[in-house]
Amino acid sequence: MSYTPVELRHVHVKRSLLGYKRDAVKDLLAELADSFETVWRERHELADHVEEIEHELGQLRSREQALTQTLVAAEQAATHVKEQAQREAELILAEARTEARSVLRDAESDRHRLQAETRRIEALLRSALGLIDEAGPERPAVPEEQPEEAAPAQRQLLKVSGGLDWGGEG
Repeated sequence: MSYTPVELRHVHVKRSLLGYKRDAVKDLLAELADSFETVWRERHELADHVEEIEHELGQLRSREQALTQTLVAAEQAATHVKEQAQREAELILAEARTEARSVLRDAESDRHRLQAETRRIEALLRSALGLIDEAGPERPAVPEEQPEEAAPAQRQLLKVSGGLDWGGEG
């Protein structure tokens, strides 16, 4: 059976003929009670301290858990943002490539159209020069039945045809 310090102070030892000395037993019990009381008080203080520490530990663990969750959420958000930025960059590149192909096709189309137009104009100019050459020196450059504004148009035609390469390269 365990005793509290107060109970130890009130324990009465029975007397016997050849028994213990009453004063020595009382002194011993008083010392035991004091010692036990000190230990008992320290135990309660330590128990209170342990309770406080456990409470703080619980708070720190909940903070740690919150920080861990925040860190995981931040890592996930960073990964998500990075992946989204990568997808957007790929989309922008794809759109830019598509636009570049479109511009290139349009430029090629314009080049082919302009080359065809150049060949057509060259053919017209050759034909016009051929008609002028056929007329020869004996015929006037401007027939009398043509109006006066036809002569400047023919001169302009000759000027334009003079700057072209008639070697057939285009």
